[in-house]
Amino acid sequence: MFSWNIPLPYQPLSPMGNMPNEYTLCAAVAESGPGPVLLKSYETLPESLALDNISVNSASSSGTNSLHVPEKGKTENTQEKEPKAETHPPKMGEDGHALWTVRRDGEVRLRIEKFGFGSETPMTIHQFVKEAVVRYGQYMALGSKKKDRWHMLSYTEYYYECRKAAKSFLKLGLERFHGVGILGFNAAEWLIADIGAIFAGGLAVGIYTTNSPEACEYVLNHSQTNILVLENETQLQKILQIKEKLSHLKAIIQYRGKIKEKAPDLYSWDEFMALGKDVPDEKLEEILDSQKPNQCCTLIYTSGTTGQPKGVMLSHDNITWTSGMATSSLTLNSPPSHQEIVVSYLPLSHVAAQMMDIWLPMKIGGTTYFAQPDALKGTLSTTLREVRPTAFLGVPRVWEKMQEKMKEAGASSSSFKRKVATWAKSVGLQQNVKRMNGESDFSLRYHLAKWLVYSKVQYALGLDRCAQYFSGAAPITKDTLEFFLSLDIPVCELYGMSESTGPHTITHRDCFRLMSCGKVMHGCKNMIYQKDHEGVGEVCFWGRHVFMGYLDMEEKTREAIDEKGWLHSGDLGKMDSEGFLYITGRIKELIITAGGENVPPVPIEDLVKEKIPIISFAMLVGDKAKFLSMLLTLKCQVNLDTGEPEDDLSPEALEFCRKLGSKSKKVSDIVNGKDPLVYEAIEKGIEAVNKEATSNAQRIQKWMILNKDFSIVGGELGPTTKLKRPVVAKMYQEQIESFYQ
Repeated sequence: MFSWNIPLPYQPLSPMGNMPNEYTLCAAVAESGPGPVLLKSYETLPESLALDNISVNSASSSGTNSLHVPEKGKTENTQEKEPKAETHPPKMGEDGHALWTVRRDGEVRLRIEKFGFGSETPMTIHQFVKEAVVRYGQYMALGSKKKDRWHMLSYTEYYYECRKAAKSFLKLGLERFHGVGILGFNAAEWLIADIGAIFAGGLAVGIYTTNSPEACEYVLNHSQTNILVLENETQLQKILQIKEKLSHLKAIIQYRGKIKEKAPDLYSWDEFMALGKDVPDEKLEEILDSQKPNQCCTLIYTSGTTGQPKGVMLSHDNITWTSGMATSSLTLNSPPSHQEIVVSYLPLSHVAAQMMDIWLPMKIGGTTYFAQPDALKGTLSTTLREVRPTAFLGVPRVWEKMQEKMKEAGASSSSFKRKVATWAKSVGLQQNVKRMNGESDFSLRYHLAKWLVYSKVQYALGLDRCAQYFSGAAPITKDTLEFFLSLDIPVCELYGMSESTGPHTITHRDCFRLMSCGKVMHGCKNMIYQKDHEGVGEVCFWGRHVFMGYLDMEEKTREAIDEKGWLHSGDLGKMDSEGFLYITGRIKELIITAGGENVPPVPIEDLVKEKIPIISFAMLVGDKAKFLSMLLTLKCQVNLDTGEPEDDLSPEALEFCRKLGSKSKKVSDIVNGKDPLVYEAIEKGIEAVNKEATSNAQRIQKWMILNKDFSIVGGELGPTTKLKRPVVAKMYQEQIESFYQ
């Protein structure tokens, strides 16, 4: 479903490569001074300056909290034994609060430590936002492109827009601790609705735009949503199908496009923002003053791959404290010396996007620019080249698609340019591996390669000002990491979960290891529970980023948080001697063969994709079976309007076939005709993977190519393109059973 338009890599910069400041978004980088930093609007980049494109696809208290902490002093990794499963109500502190709750109006005992990063004074979202306004009031906070012009909001304007939204929510009857649902693509209105809902005493509830009407119904009723903010007519029609079943809903607001048919309690964004003008400030202030850092303010709904989604309750302190720790751990900068810039395009209903696009920029006075709704259909690259972000977060599938398109573009270059690129990539990989191991000297060859190749690639991608490149939400392959590392783009993995308010371990370009998701974030702790002889066990978290509980789901909360307050991630991992964490798999994803051997599927699947470039997705199966088998899909074109995989092979897949001497151009050509050349190549790739197996039980004995690639619209992938294994197993049950007949 992703398309990427990039200029040809490895080309010399145009004569106008060093663009004048008035045409770039350099103006968005804050300068010190009393006046506004940026004009409210300005023209987009002149076309003459763009490279030629090619179409490539309580608090109760702070210092006096008597909370038991696992270790005194500053944060560290710990590996201690797990307590027995909880069989009694959660332990109360002296403040009368437990570490978790499932009540929407509940309060928790904050995990404040006596010393170190965990001892920061807690604050509410309103206090957090006001602090940003005091520090960065005249700096630009949000950028939205409308009719080829970027319209900017300063932090002061942003804050007052949030207050206006809050008063309008109150006017519409928002009840305390009831939901404000937000259903739509990323926009300034999304963020204003989110923060305005919290200001008004409600719960901000992001909903995936890909949700079915039935999935929306569940989230809206479970969160007791009073007001729904949605993007456009498409989302409105989805909701109208279930409106009569939404018992708590009082009003709907549409923030993009004209309302085609007026209806009671349906408002445009402008109409909505005007509703609260007569609501006295004192009413809002009363609510703001009553809020506490240990109360819930946001619900993050999990994707629900194995049942109904769970509502992850995040407190004010979860968000405000985590934002501070993450920005310091990532060494992000603040005005007036430098202003960080990010592009918002990943689903804001996901915790990673909320942290990256809303809360981290606010903590450091950064600017968030919004991509177009069709970002993942090809326009994201255009936005990146206009905005030129200083930090960029992509899910693995985004990085993989960028890799594919860059390879395609490189293949069309001249033989000389391909040789130069190959040499530069070799130098880049060697130099960055040395850097990873602590060597800081950069060779003359590296500087030459940077001038000839790296800088041009980064410029073409719109990442020439980017100092931090991140991947999160799912595992990324070693092949993709090494590809970008060879181009002097170290993609650093962030690891965490909704239940940890996003990040738990962090890497950055001065502190990373290949395939590691980094070191524990400031103020947090790791525990590896029930380690085996290789040091692998369940990764458990401790810190003020640990969530409050699952809304109205006590049993699930007890499963996640043990009696001492450790959050059990369900992930298997180990730590090295330097404190770097490596995730080896998911407990629920482990395949246990008939012989009793535990097999983590992801490393094997990643190796298959590395060895066989035509493979898009690989899913290992064989739980309780005598041997392992694998479902494979091929790389193909994607319908940019629907996100549906098509029958035509992708350019990379076509090139793979061409090198083999195969004339196949479609997935059906290969599968239905059992193309002998392609099947033989895949078999050789599987044999190569099997040679690296640690035991016979981990060898792939049978495999099958499916007729269609996996996709979000097909149901095989979640919103962040994570593989939904139970869904795939059910969809392809007949094919899986055929392996063992």
